[in-house]
Amino acid sequence: MQWKAPDIELLRRTTQRFVTERLQPLEAQIDEADEIAPALDAQIRREARELGLYAFNFPQSLGGPGLPAQAKAVVYQEITQTSMPLVEAIGHLPLTLAYCDEAQRRDLLPAVVSGEKVMTYALTESSAGSDLSALQTRASRVDGGWLINGSKQFISNAQSADFITVLTVTDPDASLKDKLTTFIVRRDNPGIKGMTRYRKMGWRGYQLNGFVLENCFVPDQDVLGPVGRGFEVMMSCINNDRVFSGYRALGIARRAHQMAVDYAKQRVAFGSALSGHQAIQFMLADNDVELQAAALLVNEALEMTDAGCFDARIAASRAKLYATEMGCRVVDRVMQIFGGMGYMTELPIERFYRDIRAFRIGEGTSEMQRIQIARHLIGSQ
Repeated sequence: MQWKAPDIELLRRTTQRFVTERLQPLEAQIDEADEIAPALDAQIRREARELGLYAFNFPQSLGGPGLPAQAKAVVYQEITQTSMPLVEAIGHLPLTLAYCDEAQRRDLLPAVVSGEKVMTYALTESSAGSDLSALQTRASRVDGGWLINGSKQFISNAQSADFITVLTVTDPDASLKDKLTTFIVRRDNPGIKGMTRYRKMGWRGYQLNGFVLENCFVPDQDVLGPVGRGFEVMMSCINNDRVFSGYRALGIARRAHQMAVDYAKQRVAFGSALSGHQAIQFMLADNDVELQAAALLVNEALEMTDAGCFDARIAASRAKLYATEMGCRVVDRVMQIFGGMGYMTELPIERFYRDIRAFRIGEGTSEMQRIQIARHLIGSQ
């Protein structure tokens, strides 16, 4: 399909309507319960699939719609206007699945792309977050497959996922690019032990889990990508996920900012609307400039990542760094504009404040992004 401006606008309106009419009304109850019911989660996935949104980030070669960057950008901009568990239910899928072999594409991929099955990936460990060279989880060769031993933490939706893509060390003596291998671990595998769920400051209703892998047998057919190429497999989705984090922060900040603009026009203080006070005008102006700057960075990073540009990794780091830091500043100003009401749970402002803070940590901390950008500038790796 050749996407034209009217097609992209229709996609934007369809996504916006789904988010505002279907998803946003569910936010408060999910946040209060810190849970999205499995049946509701599955229903939202079905509805997103029927609208053509599920797996919107996938190319046609993986069963997705193959949207151009401009079309994907409008979906990102709209779906990020709701809370974490609801964004997740729309189906931004891991691009590591591009490494599926012929059998995996036949037997596993269709169920994931349709939303019937859910997949997540597991990198982080207690001693290894952004530093993958510090991974301790090991996979040892045995007849017919591998035995995995180790533990993972802060893994998104591991408790409810059907498949967990686990990054492990298979050759401790090799370089980082050759020592790691990625495995597809099925959730019903008896080698998964001690599944826990973390309580969090924000992202309520969105699971972050920890678990242990104890003599976890994975057959050869569930190796994802070549043995020893796990770093390459995981990096294939990291840049996209960093761009997605930038969009998530941008979406929350945009929604909060628009609420602040509307409120400033209506609220009267000291005899005039808040919007007439210069202190408020300055905060709104700063928000507007920062939102525009972040949008330019994340849109450029998406285009470069889609095009496979050489510097896409750095563009993703810039976008993730600026948008997530910006989001915290914008939401903080919004809360200040709302005053006491912004701190109350009757409005979503305090939830925005809780939720947006985590994006400066997940998918590589702000400090890690600065390191990557600086190394790029001075020419070191």
